[in-house]
This record gives sequence, structure tokens and C-alpha cells, in this order.
Amino acid sequence: MDEILLGLDIGSSSAKALLVRPDGSIVATLKRAHEIARPRPGWAEQDADGVWWTAAVSLTRELLAARPGHVAAVGVVGLGPCVLPADAQGRPLRPAILYGIDRRAVAEIEELNGSLGAGEVLRRCGSPLTTQAVGPKLLWLRRHEPALWERTKMLFGATSYLVYRLTGAYALDHHSASQCAPLYDVRENAWIDEWTARVAPGLPLPSLAWPQDAVGTVSAEAAAATGLPEGIPVAAGTIDAWGEAFGSTVRAPGDVLLVYGTTLFLLEALTSAGPDPHLWSTTSFLPGTRNLAAGTATAGALSAWFRRLIGDVPFEELLAEAAAVPAGAGGLVALPYFAGERAPLFDADARGVLAGLTLAHTRAHVYRSLLEGTAFAVRHALEVMAAAGGSQHRFLSVGGGTRGGGLWPQIVSDVIGRPQELLTVVEGAGYGAALLAGVAAGLVPFGTVWNRTLRTIVPRDGAADVYDRLYGLYRELYPATLSQVHALAALQGEALS
Repeated sequence: MDEILLGLDIGSSSAKALLVRPDGSIVATLKRAHEIARPRPGWAEQDADGVWWTAAVSLTRELLAARPGHVAAVGVVGLGPCVLPADAQGRPLRPAILYGIDRRAVAEIEELNGSLGAGEVLRRCGSPLTTQAVGPKLLWLRRHEPALWERTKMLFGATSYLVYRLTGAYALDHHSASQCAPLYDVRENAWIDEWTARVAPGLPLPSLAWPQDAVGTVSAEAAAATGLPEGIPVAAGTIDAWGEAFGSTVRAPGDVLLVYGTTLFLLEALTSAGPDPHLWSTTSFLPGTRNLAAGTATAGALSAWFRRLIGDVPFEELLAEAAAVPAGAGGLVALPYFAGERAPLFDADARGVLAGLTLAHTRAHVYRSLLEGTAFAVRHALEVMAAAGGSQHRFLSVGGGTRGGGLWPQIVSDVIGRPQELLTVVEGAGYGAALLAGVAAGLVPFGTVWNRTLRTIVPRDGAADVYDRLYGLYRELYPATLSQVHALAALQGEALS
């Protein structure tokens, strides 16, 4: 029986599972949607057992029932960085607090910047303390849920929790650890013991491994639950966007990955990167390798919001209408900060703005302006990344928003003035997880390329002039409305609390 590799991807809004042969050919895939819980304004949570583990078990069992074969290894990637406190037996004590879209720990960010020094945190951790960071959320737990904190003996993210459930190994990959500021030193590739003692006293942190390292084998209990063979290796895995990067071979300096999903994520490979307060500078797949990264707080989420707002019009219909509108959306400019904004603004109280509306504008104009707003956010992030040392030689793109080579990536290429290679496997995080599994099992060499270029999108003639003008207005609009939207954010918090 042929050997196959299992890749699991537990994302923000769905879970995917893939069976892949060691040559990269896909045997079968499954996908299942789930929701983010938002129990209070600015909070974002998911249930580790009810969502993550349940999805992993059900998808695995269903895949194996439909496509029997000998699974030789497992790789897992997932949303992150997340904060899941667990007791000494690894049982979750509350729903996981999600990544940068959860903004509950703003006060703790300010406190840690004051006590540790924002500059020193940036120097040692590579990234500033923002809503993306793990440390402030741990401090929030200590302060606001002290009884729960007393019982907290393990710390998981989405990937490391699934690895623990599969193997019993309490381990975390170096990349995910590098998003645990201020607990991890990106220069030393090690936990910062003295800062950990201040932020999370008494909490034993997981052992560290590289994403492609085998950290354990499938236990008898996990084999019974999932149908996987007992004793096969499980890779440490990593955060989903970096799984996309691994599967897309974004490893050469100047390679840039754009992930079109619920949010929009940008990642560039470098051999070295100086810390920048507007970006994430993180550890990559091997000692001495680094990434610069930025990410929006919304992207595909805006499309879903707008579609619900106007009565669940099919996406295909909306895209066709927006494609018929000329570049510039009839003079509309959207700030896509409907859930605050992550890099490079790091402003939890940023809000969406739609400027230039007239009675002549239609829903197609508005929808196109939202797509263009996310493209302007990409251009902004790329400019900051270039100033921080990125060279941006090659752009590769994945994610649900690239399906069919559609309108959204075309608008982005028009706005940034650069071609994008759309890859064959659109949702590549689980594909990257399977590749990690193959490397961990010794079945696939580390430098193997699986995900090939399907087609290249090039900037269209005539779009640059209008987008250059609108981009200038886009950049002016945020500071011009800053005090007003922050005041509105405060009112929203009062009204919804």
C-alpha cells in the first residue's frame, strides 16, 4: 500500500485535511467551516476541543474511510499565535484567546512596554508588543482570571495543542515561539527566562523544535480517536501562514508570499532583518533564517460582511459587478480597518471609513472600493517592509481569494505594480503541513518544491495613475480621521459593553 502524508490545517474560519503522496500529488482533501466566537467587543476566541480537536478527528476519520492508505506521518498547522491555558493534564481551562484580532490586552501591552522597555523588547524579540503578542494576554489572564491562572500549568497554541493531543509531547516550534513576545529571543532562539518569570511566573513553557522536526509519535489514544496508525511521526508544525510559506517554497531572500484569506497576510524571506516597530520580524524554518511579516485585521472578512449586509448575494455576482466598475471605484476610498488594524499600523482602535460616497454610487462601487482598500493596505505594508530591508524580488500568492485568478489579486497587482505568481494549490497551509510531515518522516528532502506556479497576473495598463492618486488619499485619510475614529471606538466600547 502506498505511503501517504496527512496535513491538517486548523484555520480561523475553517479546518482542512489533505492526504498527499511524497511526490506532492494530492490524494484527497476535506474542508469544514467553523466560527470565531466574539463574546465581547474586541474579543476573539475558539474552543480547543469543540472546534480544533473535533475538526481534526472528524476530518481525519472521514478522509481515511474514503481513501484508505498507509499514513506515514502527520503535519499540523493552525491559526496563531493563540493563548490556550491548560491544566497539568493538558486539559483546556477556557476557550483559546486568538491572535491579533483579539484586542483585550491593550492595557497590558502598555504596562509591559513601560516595565521592560519597548526598545529592549523590540531588540530581543524582533517585534513590538501588539495585540498579536502572547505575553500581554498571559498577563491579562493573571489579572482578570486569577483562579484560572492558578490552575494553568501548560500553554498551547492551535498547532501545539493538536500535536499534544496526537502525541502527548509538550512542544512548540521556534517560529510560533518567536510570536510569543516578550518571552522568546529571536537572536538566541531560546526562551527569555527572566522575562517569562515576570510575565508568567510559575508557568513551564514547552520545549522548542523546528517546524519540520518530529516531536513525537501518534499515541494509542489518538490512534483510536482518529484512525491513524499508532507510532507514526508527527511534525512540530507551525502557524498556518508559515505552513503556506513552507508549502510554497518561500525561502530564498526576496521571496514574498501573499495569503488571501479572512485576513491578508504578507511574509518575506530574508537571511537577516533588523527589528522594525511596524512589522513582525520572526524566526523561520532553520537556525539563522528570518522573516519579515505584516497582516491586516480584515480582508476576506470584509467580503463576507458586505455580502451579509446586502442579503447574501452570491460572491460570483458581486465580483462580476465589481469587475465592471473601472479602477478607482468611482472615486471611493475605503479604509478597511473594520476590526482595528494589525501591521503596520498596530492600532486596535482604527475603524473602517468609506470616503467619497454620492447618490450615484452602487453596491458594486462600494464592494470594489473594499477590495481596493485591502490592496492599498498591501502596498502600505510592502513599503514598510522594503524600508526595513526587504528586497521583494518575487511575489507568490495563495489563499481562497486567488481562486480562478480572480478580481482581487488583479487589483492588488495593479495597485502595487508587480506581477504575482498564483500557485496551483490555492489553500496551501494544509499542503505545507503535509510537506512538513514528509520532511519529519525522512520521506521528502527539506528543499523539495511541491506547489508550482499555475499562472502569473501582471499589472494592467492604465491602472497605475488612478491607483497612485487614490493611494495617496488613502494614506492621508487615516491620520486625518484618527481622533474621530478613536472617539467612535470608545463610544462603541461603551455601547456594547
